[in-house]
Amino acid sequence: MPFLTHSRVARAVLTIVSSLVFTCASLVNCGFDLAPAIAIEDFTYADIPGADLSGRDLAGASLAAANLKDADLHGTNLYGGFLTKAVLSGANLRDVNLAETFADRVHFEQADLTNAVFTDAIASGSSFYQATVEGADFSGTILDRMQQVRLCEYADGVNPTTGVATRDSLGC
Repeated sequence: MPFLTHSRVARAVLTIVSSLVFTCASLVNCGFDLAPAIAIEDFTYADIPGADLSGRDLAGASLAAANLKDADLHGTNLYGGFLTKAVLSGANLRDVNLAETFADRVHFEQADLTNAVFTDAIASGSSFYQATVEGADFSGTILDRMQQVRLCEYADGVNPTTGVATRDSLGC
């Protein structure tokens, strides 16, 4: 029989106790609250035009195929979220964090993206017709060439968070 040290016994006891607590909490309600500290919200296919989601922390949330036409999302953190096929036409996206989002085929027509951080995202197939992009930072974001050219026609300003000029971030 191998020699048992104090640390080996302590590790074995800790492993057994941890397993029992996990089993108890997952199979039977033992009064422990082991829910994650942050629940990721799901707005997939939501039909909520004009909704007020301003200032919320929706990091990692799914807004895929959601109808958020004319919604207020100013100051919202959407970092790492999924916006595929969402309708954000006319939405207030001022000061929004869209960094590292998957925003392909999204309708941003006439949306206000003033001072938005839209970095390292995928926005291929998305439409930005008449969107306001003053101070928006698109650094590292994948855009269709035609959308990039159109945005460069009226891009202006410097993002107050990143310090990057909108025209530079678009490669104008």
